[in-house]
Amino acid sequence: MQIPISEIVLTADNLAKKYGTRNPYDLANALDIEIMPRPFASQLGAYTKILNNRFIFIKDNLDEFIERIVLYHELGHDQLHQAQLGKNGAFREFHLFNVSKDRMEYEANVFTAQLSIDDDEILELGKEGYDNQQIAAMLNTDTNLVGYKTEILSYKEIQLNRLVHNNNFLNSRIFQQ
Repeated sequence: MQIPISEIVLTADNLAKKYGTRNPYDLANALDIEIMPRPFASQLGAYTKILNNRFIFIKDNLDEFIERIVLYHELGHDQLHQAQLGKNGAFREFHLFNVSKDRMEYEANVFTAQLSIDDDEILELGKEGYDNQQIAAMLNTDTNLVGYKTEILSYKEIQLNRLVHNNNFLNSRIFQQ
């Protein structure tokens, strides 16, 4: 089942409002989701629910920048895709950020962009004339997430210069770690 962008945006916004933060570590804690490092070979992260306990497994030794993005992404799976887990909550591997294989990955990326980038911050920087690359650097995020965010803003009928983004942008980073 595809989730409309408007619903993904509302879910992310409501989560930030409810807990008064956009910090993925604080949100995971507030949601009682345990973050567990794992020695994944190529996968960056995964979300699962086992016996009503929620877990985010994250590749150990990631740099802080990538780790935060992975946490946002897996929080997206928690908030949007719990029903798609196995009937008994068995572990299901998600191929992080590879939207060509699975609509859920695209939806988690949209969630990540909405939750990690505040509308007002990006709009202010856009009005000041910064391009998406500069905005990404100033907000300490990935240019592709800024691209997703400009796509979200266009759904809200707010136009910024849109950046064509690579939907599989973190797949290439797996081998750089």
